[in-house]
Amino acid sequence: MPRAKPNTVDDYIAAFDPDVRAVLDKVRATIREAAPGAVEGIGYGIPVFRLQGPLVYFAAFKRHIGLYPPVKGDAALAKRIARYAGEKGNLRLPLDEPMPYALIARITRLRVRQNLAQAGARAAGAKRARVGRAATPARAKAAP
Repeated sequence: MPRAKPNTVDDYIAAFDPDVRAVLDKVRATIREAAPGAVEGIGYGIPVFRLQGPLVYFAAFKRHIGLYPPVKGDAALAKRIARYAGEKGNLRLPLDEPMPYALIARITRLRVRQNLAQAGARAAGAKRARVGRAATPARAKAAP
């Protein structure tokens, strides 16, 4: 675990032993490939990829890689990840087993679809609100 709070994903990854760094680099590359428009950064002291809001966070621990936030909205995927589920819905991917990079990519693609759909819904709602305000006549102020 990094000692000082990292400023970049590179700083975060560099703080680990070479074996863990290799896994983190591949997790990072997997997420990048699955979400090419996403921007990476640090949030809550760990790497995060954002696209219309946070997509996925990942972190290294002594025995596992943590992947956040909880996966929702795809029953088949939820079944696939059940064995990795942590107590709060996050995923714990054991370091002593083959890392499920294809699963990480699938989760990331789901999160991209969800974030883009949510952003579209927010934009549509904001447009309706602007149109509704424009159509509503201004109220006259009461005379003193």
